[in-house]
This record gives sequence, C-alpha cells and structure tokens, in this order.
Amino acid sequence: MPDPARPPRQRLSGLGVSPGRSAGPLVRMAGPPELPAARPAADPAAEIATIAKALEAVAADLRRRAADTADATAAEVLDALAMMAEDPMLREDAERHAREGRDAPHALDAAFAGHRETLAALGGYLAERAADLDDLRHRAVATALGLPMPGVPSPGHPYVLVAEDLSPADTAGLGPEVLALVTERGGPTSHTAILARSRGLPAVVACGGVLDVPDGTVVSVDGRTGDVTVGLTPEDAADVIEGDRRERARLAGGGGPGRTADGHPVKLLLNIGSAADLGPDAADAEGVGLFRTEFLYLDRRQPPSFDEQVAAYAEVFARTSLVVVRTLDAGTDKPLPFLGLPPEPNPALGVRGLRVDRVLPGVLDTQLDAIAAAARDTGATPWVMAPMVTTVAEATDFARRARARGLTQVGAMIEVPAAALQAEELLAELDFLSIGTNDLSQYTFAADRQHPGLADLLDPRQPALLKLIALCAEAGHALGKPVGVCGEAAGDPLLAPLLVGLGVTSLSMAPICVPAVRDELSRHTLEECRRLASL
Repeated sequence: MPDPARPPRQRLSGLGVSPGRSAGPLVRMAGPPELPAARPAADPAAEIATIAKALEAVAADLRRRAADTADATAAEVLDALAMMAEDPMLREDAERHAREGRDAPHALDAAFAGHRETLAALGGYLAERAADLDDLRHRAVATALGLPMPGVPSPGHPYVLVAEDLSPADTAGLGPEVLALVTERGGPTSHTAILARSRGLPAVVACGGVLDVPDGTVVSVDGRTGDVTVGLTPEDAADVIEGDRRERARLAGGGGPGRTADGHPVKLLLNIGSAADLGPDAADAEGVGLFRTEFLYLDRRQPPSFDEQVAAYAEVFARTSLVVVRTLDAGTDKPLPFLGLPPEPNPALGVRGLRVDRVLPGVLDTQLDAIAAAARDTGATPWVMAPMVTTVAEATDFARRARARGLTQVGAMIEVPAAALQAEELLAELDFLSIGTNDLSQYTFAADRQHPGLADLLDPRQPALLKLIALCAEAGHALGKPVGVCGEAAGDPLLAPLLVGLGVTSLSMAPICVPAVRDELSRHTLEECRRLASL
C-alpha cells in the first residue's frame, strides 16, 4: 500500500555533468530583469553615458568576484567574462542604438541580442558562449535600470539550485548552502559543468521540466546518471546526503596507481587548463593526460608572448612528472580574435585544431618552441600531441617539427573517424595516441555534441564508437605504443572497465572522477574487462 504521508515521486532525466549525489529543497533562480516600455531618448549623450557606466560596472563586479574567489578555474572564467563586457564592438553597437533614439536599457538589450544571434548561429562551443552573453545582458540592463544585478538566491538554508541556465558568474559565486545544480538548458562542456566539476558539486544539465517543479519541493540529484527525483521527504534527503558522504569517504580512502583487480596497470591522469587546476586532488592521479593549452589564448586580442607561454608550461611541468600537452585546439568554433580567421558556414568542419597551421604556421612553431624551452628550464620530458589530426601526412609533419625541437614523445588526438581508421599508420610515425571521445562521437554520428536531444547518439557505449576505439587500441598493442582516452568517457566509472578491456592504457579525466574510476577498475580483473568489451 502506498504511504499517504509520502509525496508522489517523479523522475526527470538530464545529462549528468558532475558526479555525486545530494538532495534538498528546490529553489529556482529568479528570471532576468523585465524591460519597461521603450521611451524616446531625449538626450542620446546621457543614454550613451549610462551605457558606458553599466558595462563598466558589470566588468568591475566580475573582476572583483574573480579576485575574491579562491577557485582558480572560476577566476579564469570570470576574468574572461569581464573581457566580454569590455568588448568595444559591443559598446559601439549599444551606443549606435542610443544615437538612433533608444534609451540605454533598450540599446543594451538590442546590442546583446545582435551579438548573441551571431554566436548562436555558429553552433557548438559558440552556442554555449551565447548563454554567457545572456547573463551579461541581464546584469547590464539591470544596472542601467538602477536595479540590483541578478544573482543566486539566498534562502537561508541548504538547497538545490535550479535555473533555466546558470552563468559562469552565478556558478562561481555559489555559497556552501548550494547542495547541487540542475539546469533546463546547457551542455556537458558549458561553464556550469566545468565549474561544478571543479567544486565537486553534483550537477545535471538539459533537464526538461525541472522549472515546472514548485519551489520547496524536495528533490535528489545524481550528477553521474543525470537523474533528478522529485517528491522526496526530508528523511529521504538526509539518507541521500549521508549515502553520498559515506561513498566519498570510502573512495577517498583508496589511493595509489590505477590497476585492475589482478594488477594490470591503467594510468589515471588529469585533464587541466592551467597549473591552477593542479589542486590537492592532483596528488591522487599519476600525471596530466590532457593539458588544454587553449585556455592561455581564449578571449585575447593579442597572442600570449613567448615568455608568457614558457612560464605557463614550466609551472605545470614543475608540478608533476608526466604531462601530455595538447597544442592549440582552436579555430572558428573556439574563437581566438588574434587569429583573424574568417567566419565559416560550418565551423565544426572547418579550420580548427591542427588545421589552423595551414593558414598561420607561426602559431604552432612558437608554441612548440615555448614547450621545448619550458622543458629545458625544468628538466621535464613532456609529451606533446596535436588536435584534429586527420591524415598520416599531417602526423608526419607534426612529429618532424616537434622532434626537431628536442621533444621526444610526440602523439596525436584521435577525434575524427579517418584518423581512427589509420591508427596503425599514424603510430608508425608517432609515439602515442589519445582518443578524444567527445569529438570522435560527434563526427562519427554526425550529431552536435551540445545537442541534448541527441544524447543517445553521443553515448560512448555506441558500438560504432567502441569499434573505432578498439582499432586504435589494437594498433597500439601491435606496435607496443600507448593509447589513452581523454574525453568525458574516461571519467565514467562504469565505462572505464570496458575501455580497459578494449586495450586502452590510460584514462584522463577531471580530478573529481579519479577516485570512483580507480575503485571500479579495482573490482574487475583484466579478463573480466575484456569480457565486458566483447559483449
């Protein structure tokens, strides 16, 4: 018999982007400021002055937040947002609308709308950055109206924060009372996901229907499976929190190198954007499997200098013995203003990753020089790999240029099916491969990796993707060279044994994922992993 005292339960489903479980009363974030009816601007100069003050206030607030936070990842994101608010083109567009007769709030709204439409039309990574513009718009318009900037609620008790989407500024400013995050929009590479993982907060994005749940309803959030259960009792919530605490304590009690139950070694490595990501959790891993160097370049109108690059690389090399450096993964889907690349009708299929070298070879040459200099300064032996390698000729040229600078461990990212199908030929020229399952899924299934409605096609358990991974692993085994995985799949503890069974030699992931992956591998022998891979 159902218990009449218990509320009816409902299960919502989204994309789990930061592991862990928590539960508590749901609190929805307030919507953006409402624009009043437009009024003619009697004094355009005064409206232009208001626009300038509003944008300056938003940028100053973001920089203050960046300076105040102890989270290095959050500080980087907030500084990048402040640069967006200071974009002279954005300000010029708003001023133009004011000269045409709009008041400051409506001029700002129109300028942000234009920039947002441009980004959203490009899709992929840029579509998610359009959500960042929405947040800047809300803050600037509120300031121009004389209202407080929108932000995260403070109900005075622990709660699960729910929103249509969360801005980086909101996510970076979360207090300890926030138990978990759930958004109706967003994707696995959104700033919400990145910052939630850096803080160890359970998070689910692209969860349809969550905004229809009334405030105060007790919900549980599973950041691994993407499940949000609605209608718990406070006692149920306490049980979920205690269960998560016990599980985290159990996992934290482990340690040491990754290996299967019968001792087969599997390196567990970290994905980082800078030395700031090598926090206390870094000691729990065996090195860095993906150093995303593009974070040094993002949102800059001038490239980082040679000396700046050397210092950034050397700081990472000095902190850990194994570092796999990915050279600049940029292009029109990850815009770098200083590159000056023209717009493309389909950025995901255009000039990105190593393909930038076709038009601007000096960028890669300078980066390789800086990596080599940092290696000499620190006595390190970094591994270096190129993104978006497609042909054997590209791999051969990259290896030649890297080795000419004294870099002895040279590899490639496997992100397109053409590269996976030539894994053995690539490894004849290279020392290792690293499989980026996020992009490899996207290109294998012709499915935008940010599209929540295509999540089934982007599931790394899809047989076609596993066959491509197996091809790469088999080539590595035949030639005695390592093949790792550094996409989101590497941090999934349920998928890790299957990847090892396919022959993968290392898994690189967010620091928060390492304990659970280590624990799961320790429960399976190598033969059991191989059986899982053969199913």
